[in-house]
Amino acid sequence: MSILVTDTGFAPDDWRGPILDLASDTDPDALDGATDAALIRIAFPSSADGRGFTLARLLRLRGYRGRLRAAGHVLADQYAMARRAGFDEVEIPDDLAARQPQAQWEFRADWQAHDYQARLRG
Repeated sequence: MSILVTDTGFAPDDWRGPILDLASDTDPDALDGATDAALIRIAFPSSADGRGFTLARLLRLRGYRGRLRAAGHVLADQYAMARRAGFDEVEIPDDLAARQPQAQWEFRADWQAHDYQARLRG
């Protein structure tokens, strides 16, 4: 099983359509054909592997407007980065959710208020 994390905390997975799965080592040149998918899930095999953030950002820059999901070993501390990179949600395994409960993710849900640019504007 897995749990979805959104800006409002843990949520059930309500998606019932097809999902385009991308590995973290996907060649960025291969992303052009992916922008038609309704939901793209990018795998994070390790919390130290940040290539998925780059893929998400590139997809958004190329005009992808669908639902974008980070899946795997994303930590609560990385939630703000995931949202800034363009992810809509994070899918984590049950064991990670047990170690990092909902309150830890909710603490980082105000990801737009505490970034560098927000401090410059404020």
